[in-house]
Amino acid sequence: MALKDGPHDYNPSRSGALIRACRRLPIVCKDNTMQCPGGDPIPVPHEWYQPGDLLIGGIASQIFYHSSEIQFKEDPAQELLEVPHIVTKFYQHILALVFAIKEINDDQKILPNATLGFRIYDSYYDARMTYCTTLDLLFKSHRFVPNYICDIQENLIAVIGGLTSGISINMAEVLTLYKVPQLTYGSFAAEEIQALQSFSFFCMVPNESHQYIGIIRLLQYFRWTWVGLFVVDDNTGEHFLKTLEPLFSKHGICSAFTKRIPEQVSMENVDEILDKIERIYVSLTDNKARTLICYGESLTIAWLRIVNLFHDHGHKESGSFGKVWVMTSQIDFTSTGPQRNWDFQLFQGALSFTIQSRELPDFSEFLQSIKPSRTQADGFFKGFWEQAFDCLFPDPGMSIMDGDMCTGEERLESLPAGIFEMHVTGHSYSVYNAVYVLAHALHTFYSSQSKQRPRAYGRSIEIQSLQPWQVGLFLQAVAFNNSAGVMVSFNDKGELSGGYDITNLVTFHNNSFQRVKVGRVDPSEEEVFTINEDLIVWHKTFNQYDCAPCPEGKISDQKDTEDCFQCPADQYSNKNRDACITKIRNFLSYKEPLGISLASVAVFLSIITAVVLGIFIKHKDTPIVKANNRDLTYTLLLCLLFCFLSSLLFLGQPCIVTCFLQQPTFVIIFSLAVSCILAKTITVVTAFMATRPGSSVRKWVGKRLAIFIVLTCSLIQASICTMWLATSAPFPDLDFHLVSGEIIVQCNEGSVTMFYGVLGYMGLLAITSFVVAFLARKLPDSFNEAKFITFSMLAFCSVWASFVPTYLSTRGKDMVAVEVFSILASSAGLLGCIFCPKCYIIVLRPELNSREQLIRRKH
Repeated sequence: MALKDGPHDYNPSRSGALIRACRRLPIVCKDNTMQCPGGDPIPVPHEWYQPGDLLIGGIASQIFYHSSEIQFKEDPAQELLEVPHIVTKFYQHILALVFAIKEINDDQKILPNATLGFRIYDSYYDARMTYCTTLDLLFKSHRFVPNYICDIQENLIAVIGGLTSGISINMAEVLTLYKVPQLTYGSFAAEEIQALQSFSFFCMVPNESHQYIGIIRLLQYFRWTWVGLFVVDDNTGEHFLKTLEPLFSKHGICSAFTKRIPEQVSMENVDEILDKIERIYVSLTDNKARTLICYGESLTIAWLRIVNLFHDHGHKESGSFGKVWVMTSQIDFTSTGPQRNWDFQLFQGALSFTIQSRELPDFSEFLQSIKPSRTQADGFFKGFWEQAFDCLFPDPGMSIMDGDMCTGEERLESLPAGIFEMHVTGHSYSVYNAVYVLAHALHTFYSSQSKQRPRAYGRSIEIQSLQPWQVGLFLQAVAFNNSAGVMVSFNDKGELSGGYDITNLVTFHNNSFQRVKVGRVDPSEEEVFTINEDLIVWHKTFNQYDCAPCPEGKISDQKDTEDCFQCPADQYSNKNRDACITKIRNFLSYKEPLGISLASVAVFLSIITAVVLGIFIKHKDTPIVKANNRDLTYTLLLCLLFCFLSSLLFLGQPCIVTCFLQQPTFVIIFSLAVSCILAKTITVVTAFMATRPGSSVRKWVGKRLAIFIVLTCSLIQASICTMWLATSAPFPDLDFHLVSGEIIVQCNEGSVTMFYGVLGYMGLLAITSFVVAFLARKLPDSFNEAKFITFSMLAFCSVWASFVPTYLSTRGKDMVAVEVFSILASSAGLLGCIFCPKCYIIVLRPELNSREQLIRRKH
């Protein structure tokens, strides 16, 4: 909602026409006394009046209606009968004016013999109503007659308002006709102020040119070179673009898009509204720009929140699109109407240029004292209180539920910041200063009169005879320290000296927020732009800098550079990509839990194997040991013992010796063990085949066959390993790129073909042993060793069949752990399946370990 039909150039003929249009009433004069007509004055719906010797007028901007504009086809009060929307937060502007006047009246040092009064109206964000309320301030006593002073008039000395440039211009077009000083409290462009510049127009905030400097400095500081622009769709927005875009070009900043936000909502064309919402949303989600600059007024925020809600029904503004907002000073974070229960998460981390302000002593206590019983003359209070607390005061013509009734005991400090703030805002601070500027100007005027007429100070000079233009003559020279200790003075253009604060928006989940001052821009100071980056709380999804981070392994010690530097091979880049950190060496160590566990298991199984070997040696003359080929049994147990111990070569930091011995030792010993099992199985088969009459296999029965099988199979594997070590032996290797931040120390196999070749040969022996044992499982073996061998080789083959895919899918020390586990598991399978049943009989059932039992089992 914004002003319409507000000309920016002074036009006396148009102002006169508006005065005449506002109300046409007959003028009746009698003798030398002007008698005003008896009709009712134009009723204005909202007014707060307090009488005084000198009157300060105020035009606030906190009320607006759904109607696009007031048509004046009938009495304006009749057109304003619908329920208004109140920007409850702006009620503080009115209270700031009242608070300042109360302080001045209570302090006898500034105006000891005069009291200040006030009359406050609203602009209703409408040009025609602004004209009428301004005229009402000038001419209202009991009757409204523009251009005529009837009866005794109130002594209006100045008017404070308005919030926006459009309202201020509308007011100025009337006030300059009558030479009434106007102190506006909104920030405007320099060109707009120059168009209004006169001895009676003063701006209580610096012009927007300081903001342009601050925006450029802010973007340069954070290296934000790619931005999106949201501007209100009116003349002020066009002026903003016209001024800022050349500055962007000059400083190497690019705008990804420019989106205009409507200044008001017309519910007559819903399709047009939805189209605008969709267009704005597309811009919000544009990934090109991570920084969004918003220029407009407080109601501009409402558009953005509506757009986000349309696409975020469940979370209500929970997302920020991973962007940061930069807001201009006219934008305040307000909640009105249905938006009162929405949060501000969309704007979390926003940086705003705000009017410089300081906390005013006793202002917070004054706000806490605002209650229905103390504001009887306040025509704004009822609407504010009802909309702020979402309740209704009792009305004889309406039925109200108990839960919806205002009690008057509600507390302003309980309201979220979007509805009302207990801290003084920048605009309220400007209104407060404006009242004191007028008071000090009056003090200067009366002091000058007192020097000329020593007895005339106070009531001896007719206060009512003071003319507004006389006050305006003294405003330019006003300079004083306000109650917060800040110097207040004007420059030669009638603008308040100073700059803007930079605040950071920190939102909370109770729909409230806090603004933290993090910097300032002030051309009058030696350091024009300052900011404390450590105080800024960014949105968690926002990347602070537009620059793309350096890729992993590269760094840059400067921001906004074109290239990154590669870290050395033994170093890696830190999280911020601005320094290199030495990588740690990683291998399967004896000191880590996994290494300790594997080593402990290997030693334990080695001890078990040694105990089993001792048992078999001790009982070497017993039938069960002698029946199963004692020599092959000893050889197999020794091979299993060395298999367990060979796994220790894989633990610890790899070196030349361990890498050279790891794989060959393991495969040769394993091949020897499997060869012993194959020899035992073949020996059993040939023994039973030799019992057949006329069998030619009888000559192979004996130890020679077993020795031949073991030596032949083992020598073949040894020959392959010798060729491997001679051509491409394993060696220690460092992998710098496998894991970020680590150097993997491992043994390189040298030749992958030879590695899988020796594993393949070992697998061939295992499969052969399994097949032979499986075929011999039903032979009448006394102790059924063929069956045990079958189970042991089944376990052995299962372990190594699963080893290959697992080994290929792991890297680093995990790969080593997989191989060690396979060695231990397969060896333990052979030990358990073949020797546990025999140990059980030898140790626990010695009565079964006899020749008689052997003969009985054979039969």
